[in-house]
Amino acid sequence: MELPTVEDMASQLQAVSGAENVDVDAALLHIADIDSLDLMEWLYGFQNQYPHIPADESLFESMDDSTTLRTVHERILALAPQQTSQT
Repeated sequence: MELPTVEDMASQLQAVSGAENVDVDAALLHIADIDSLDLMEWLYGFQNQYPHIPADESLFESMDDSTTLRTVHERILALAPQQTSQT
């Protein structure tokens, strides 16, 4: 199964939160209209759409001014099962 791009994740978070714009390189703590409840709602939707990825609230652990959606995307990529190619 294909993983979402960081841009897809931004669109999903924008839809959940109602934020006017979600810049993937902006600190999540400083994006207007996004709070921890929005992040958890987005995570719930992500878990339903990608049950094979063991993503949980630890994606947002130690969130600080350097945590961006791109950071969260990298964490998700690290959690995703690696696909092996069979030749």
